[in-house]
Amino acid sequence: MNILTDNVIPGNHGKIFATNAIEDLDLLEIKTSLMELDGINDVIVNTDIFPREFTIYTSKMIPISEIENRVKLVGFHAIPKSVFKL
Repeated sequence: MNILTDNVIPGNHGKIFATNAIEDLDLLEIKTSLMELDGINDVIVNTDIFPREFTIYTSKMIPISEIENRVKLVGFHAIPKSVFKL
């Protein structure tokens, strides 16, 4: 457990999450729910691949557990992908 694997770090690289949501309406609901969190600047949803993915861009450090819990409230799961490549 370290700062890079437990948090979404601010910057232009974002953090990618996979989700079990498939329908566009469900993905929009996830995006809307996440945008309510303080510090999230943008959520970009990628519907071209399966499983669906979304990238979160932040202005401050946000714990991944907070994002996972927010998506669970909508009824889906968010699984963080590996740390960004340098």
